[in-house]
Amino acid sequence: MALALPPLRPLSSSASAAPSSSSTSFNYRPAVILPGLGNNSSDYNKLEVTLKQHYGVPTVVAKVSRLDWLRNAAGLADPNYWSGTLRPRPVLDWYLKRVDEAVREAKELAQGGTLSLIGHSAGGWLARVYMEEFGLSHISLLLTLGTPHLPPPKGVSGVIDQTRGLLDYVDKYCSKAVYTPHLKYVCIAGRYIQGARIFRNSSVDVVSAIPNNNAHSISEVATVNDVSPSTSNATAFRARFVGQGYKQVCGQADVWGDGVVPEVSAHLEGAFNISLDGVYHSPVGSDDVLRPWYGSPAVVEKWIHHLLN
Repeated sequence: MALALPPLRPLSSSASAAPSSSSTSFNYRPAVILPGLGNNSSDYNKLEVTLKQHYGVPTVVAKVSRLDWLRNAAGLADPNYWSGTLRPRPVLDWYLKRVDEAVREAKELAQGGTLSLIGHSAGGWLARVYMEEFGLSHISLLLTLGTPHLPPPKGVSGVIDQTRGLLDYVDKYCSKAVYTPHLKYVCIAGRYIQGARIFRNSSVDVVSAIPNNNAHSISEVATVNDVSPSTSNATAFRARFVGQGYKQVCGQADVWGDGVVPEVSAHLEGAFNISLDGVYHSPVGSDDVLRPWYGSPAVVEKWIHHLLN
């Protein structure tokens, strides 16, 4: 679910430049876009056009409608839903089937070559489930955009696992991310707005799930300009509202994120982790100039090179 929030700041001038037409001379793998929770395939039309027309990337979007997500209600009949131990299958078989259909279409475009999977939001961890269940010999890259990879911490007051155990399953049973020349994991997080606690004197100590001293976790973090704190009531309310959303994902409210997914949750140990300043979570409610999302042309320019053969 996307929040319609006013922007804190636009991308830097270097990021807002139009993609170079010469980029079409590069050889890009075909890509499959996996929509995020609640999104429609048509939400990614502009991203698909950007990839095809500006970079020559053959692109297929998994066919998903907003109504399709109501199929997930089938999980309510599963006792594991209520115990917080839900598994992706069979409740998400419908989504995995749509991804497999898109992958088969993209494989024809690849003509024996490999593919890139681009997972937005929940589509990123669902891509990991797909790779585990359907195989990954034909996949060279998993690129995730604002994906909540990590299960919320246990035992934090007020935190409810909205996936009902799905992210726990992915974390425990799906293959760990290992960035190699043959299979690359690239995870992109947005730093659009910093959340805030409801009460300033509240304190929750949360240890990052990604240790800073891990030699296998690569980080390319964009420079973040200091923003003077606003004293306006609207800004304070917005930060606290967003912070409560962040808390449900990572257990802490006063962290940076893309307006929906906190930065720390969108990174994955073992992956090539990137943080981009001023990037909003969703194509819904985004604006390429004032509120760019991960698929806006200026932002795509930041990660398109990962799709190169």
